[in-house]
Amino acid sequence: MKALNLVTLILLIVGGLNWGLVGAFDFDLVAAIFGEGSALSRLVYVLVGLSALWQIMPLMSAFRIGEAHAEAGHRTTAARM
Repeated sequence: MKALNLVTLILLIVGGLNWGLVGAFDFDLVAAIFGEGSALSRLVYVLVGLSALWQIMPLMSAFRIGEAHAEAGHRTTAARM
């Protein structure tokens, strides 16, 4: 699991840097390396997207846990009144 998290984190950093280059300089590094519209470029883009989905799952769990704690605290405070 740790290896997969590391790989997806690296892919997200690559994707973020690539978008930064596109926004700042209109330069797509992935397309420059692998060829515009090539199968490898598309694969990198898909892997970056899948990495984002993988990395968002723990974030969603954290929000659910945070909501449960907040809800429990609210009930406790309401019970004291």
